[in-house]
Amino acid sequence: MVTNCKLSAKDGNPVEKVTQYCSIVGALQYIVITRPDIVFAVNHVCQFMQAPLETHFQEVKHILRYLQGTVDFGLYFLASSRLYLTGFADASWGADVDDRHSTYGYCIYFGGNLDSWSSRKQ
Repeated sequence: MVTNCKLSAKDGNPVEKVTQYCSIVGALQYIVITRPDIVFAVNHVCQFMQAPLETHFQEVKHILRYLQGTVDFGLYFLASSRLYLTGFADASWGADVDDRHSTYGYCIYFGGNLDSWSSRKQ
């Protein structure tokens, strides 16, 4: 998902199969445990679980196509002689088009390996 993609709760037609949308997005939530590259996109589509629209379902399909093409991706832990701790953080600063809340996230690396990450809406 492109980070500047703005999904709205008001633009589009409702999804006919809401349970299918919720089932797929719920499965994607388990996949993000080993695939931090899709955390932002999954977090974004999870915000519309109560009333998904066709545009949201299109984004879910986009995530699934991305996963199909990147099956070999995942978390790999490498041995390192230097044990250093590095952290990165970022925020969207009120970029949600519906409620103007910010989304922030961080990731922590230990010895060059991803150790912890989070993304939340404020």
